[in-house]
This record gives sequence, C-alpha cells and structure tokens, in this order.
Amino acid sequence: MKGFVGVTDNDWFEFLAKQPGIDEVNFWQPSGNRLFKSLNPGEPFFFKLHAPDNYIVGGGFFAHSSILPVSLAWNAFKEKNGAESYLRMRRLIEKNRHQAPSFEDYKIGCIILTQPFFFPSDQWIPIPPDFNLNIVQGKTYDLTCGHGQHLWEQVQDRLSKDYFDKWAIPEMSDQKQKEWGKPLTIFPRLGQGSFRVIVTDAYQRRCAVTREKTLPALEAAHIRPFSENGPHAVHNGLLLRSDIHRLFDSGYVTVTSDHRFEVSKRIKEEFDNGEEYNALNGNKIWIPLSPHFKPGSDYLTWHNEKVYRG
Repeated sequence: MKGFVGVTDNDWFEFLAKQPGIDEVNFWQPSGNRLFKSLNPGEPFFFKLHAPDNYIVGGGFFAHSSILPVSLAWNAFKEKNGAESYLRMRRLIEKNRHQAPSFEDYKIGCIILTQPFFFPSDQWIPIPPDFNLNIVQGKTYDLTCGHGQHLWEQVQDRLSKDYFDKWAIPEMSDQKQKEWGKPLTIFPRLGQGSFRVIVTDAYQRRCAVTREKTLPALEAAHIRPFSENGPHAVHNGLLLRSDIHRLFDSGYVTVTSDHRFEVSKRIKEEFDNGEEYNALNGNKIWIPLSPHFKPGSDYLTWHNEKVYRG
C-alpha cells in the first residue's frame, strides 16, 4: 500500500483542524493543470506543513481527484475547502497562484479525502529523513517498508480508538491492540461533496437523460435520498440537469430498472405542459461503463415504488 505526503497550506490546515466532526476535505491544488494520480482510493494522504514547520500534522484517505472550476469546488465542499467563505478560499488560492485577485472562474486541482484527522501540535511527526525540503507538491511512500512503514506506524499510534470506532473500522481497532503489521486499506466513506464530484465525473459531466454538458446546470441526484437511508454512493446516484433533478425528487419522472426514462402523466394533468419531457419518455439513459458506478437496481426500484407518481 502507498501513502502520499503532500505539502499543505498552513492556513488551510489551521482552519480545518478547528472544525469538529468533518467527514471529508478538499485538498486543492492551485494550478489545476494536472490530475493527481499517485494514490488508489482508500490509501492515506498525509499533511506536511510548509517550512519551517517540517512535520506531518494529519491526513485523510484518498477518494477521488478531479479538476474543477473554483466555484463548483466551493459549492460542493463549502468550508471543507479550508476557508470560512468563498472569497477567502479564492484569496488563498490566488496567493498560491501568485496572481492578483480576480473574478475568473479558474480551474483548480481537487484531491478529495475522507475520514480526515488532525493531530495536536504535541503529536506532530517529523518528516521522513528522505523528504527533500525543495519538494513543492509531495512525495509517494511505500508503507510496507523503510521510511514509509515507520511513518505509517507513527500515524496509527496517534489515532485514537474513538477515531476507528467513529468510522466503523473494526479491523483497525483490533489491529491497534497488536504490533502493527501489513498496512490495511480503509474504504473511503463518501460525504456529500465527494458524492457530488465523483458522480459528476462518473457520468462524464453530462446529464444521464439529455446529455447536457453545461456543468453549472448539472446536479448529482440521490436515487434514494440520504434522509431515507440512501448512501452517498455512486451507484445510488444519477447526474441530471437541474430541472430534471427536481422532477425526479418530486416523483414526476423516474428511471426504470432497465435504465429507461419514464415521465408521469401528472405533469400534463397538473401543469398542462411537459412536451419537452414527454419527448424523452422511454429513452434509455446513459450510464457509466464501470459496474461499480452503474445505478443500483434496488435503489431504482425503491424510487419507482415509493416516489414516482405513475
């Protein structure tokens, strides 16, 4: 298993370390010109502050990477971007981009991490001896040997039992009672922001029904709402144009278990309109090729039976 030590903006870390109970963070990269590919989902990402604070001060578990307009990154993660406001986030990014403040909706790199942890200063870990201070972005380590293994052991020693219990990781809780052995990958539990971004990318940034690709008009829809025990999981999601999303949530349209778009007669009856939607009735929606991302038939059936107005 690999881990990545990422050079971290001190203001970003200090803000997030004070936020109680956050489930995900967006570790943004100001340039937005390269997709992060150093980790697989579930592998750990460690926060290393800028010099002279050459310490590992926390981390999280990699879920996904994307390149997004800064406005969408803010809308997806809000304060979990490491700032109290959109304006403050932009100023931090622009400081790191070495550019004057602007109104441009520029793109940034987004490294989405779940189950974040932040160490108090008396538990900060000195950087590995081979971490060159000239490194700008970060360095990948093999956590099964050498400096990487030693770092991972120190991180795990500092994580409390409450942390493992909070994220329901019994294997790690049991392992913590023993001498640390082979590193265990922790499955990233998605939050709302992670769900939104990963669904957007899984559907290639196009509406599943209309193939509309104007990004600000697209929304990640839960098939079974989170309030009804629907998880933040890609197979419980559809990328829909905002108007279709609202109709879906209110039961005027649905998607059948064979992935066909179905429009309720009640749109015509109640609003004396809906020609555009009726023209799409019966069409096959586009679904991701990965079987892990395809909409789950049990969630679709739930929506057909519990929400759809028929």
